[in-house]
Amino acid sequence: MTNSINERRVISVIVLNESSVLARITALFAGRGYNIESLTVAPIPNSEMSHITIATNGSAKVMEQITKQLHKLIPVYKVIEHEEMVEKEMVLVKFPITEHLSDIGALCAAYNGGIANVGKEMIIAMVADEPKRVQHFIEAAQRYNPSEVIRGGVVAIER
Repeated sequence: MTNSINERRVISVIVLNESSVLARITALFAGRGYNIESLTVAPIPNSEMSHITIATNGSAKVMEQITKQLHKLIPVYKVIEHEEMVEKEMVLVKFPITEHLSDIGALCAAYNGGIANVGKEMIIAMVADEPKRVQHFIEAAQRYNPSEVIRGGVVAIER
């Protein structure tokens, strides 16, 4: 009965970099009532292809169906549902300048990050780590009164 359990899934899709591909891919998820938790798209260097990383929650059965449908889309060259992967996410956090720069820097360093920018009235920190650790960083950063938190999407590569 494990097929009906919704679990976190990460799927990579290699596509020809052309218009409307992303709309067709996201429509497959929407058509089955599944939300996309995170979506990252970037061109693959020295090619006419793009790499799309999709993080979502769903049952194995539904993900299998979506994967089969993705394979049928003409500009799709490869679909990978990650089992063994290295997964990273980035977050930018803006803090008031009144907070201690060294404390924020130390917290960032503990989560593979650092201070990205310091202005007259704010400090911007950046962390790039596993999604769960990014969430832990955001929770720990609350003691420094962040005024803004922007999370990037997940990127993943097979081991």
